[in-house]
Amino acid sequence: MNPMKSSFEVPGGDVSAAPVSTLENVIEKTLEDLSTVLCCSGSAKSRLYEDILCMVERSLFKIALRRSNNVKSTAAAYLGINRNTFQKKMDKLGIQCEKGEAP
Repeated sequence: MNPMKSSFEVPGGDVSAAPVSTLENVIEKTLEDLSTVLCCSGSAKSRLYEDILCMVERSLFKIALRRSNNVKSTAAAYLGINRNTFQKKMDKLGIQCEKGEAP
């Protein structure tokens, strides 16, 4: 799988040539949309921060597992974290996969 391949398009070119500020703008727009959908309108304490961080972390773990063919030590190295930390976070996030299975 191409590590530079992405599901969004950057105006006028290749994702690999996009400056960091353009990527940050794409992320900010997506987070704006997510926060609109997830924000609570009641008097309950907002969980927006925790919910979005959980979604981002879960997505990163799934991407890392796909790119490593579900090899956890390789996926952990891809994310720059320890394999044991990776496993604990997988458990906390409810991500289950076995080798040969799509995350």
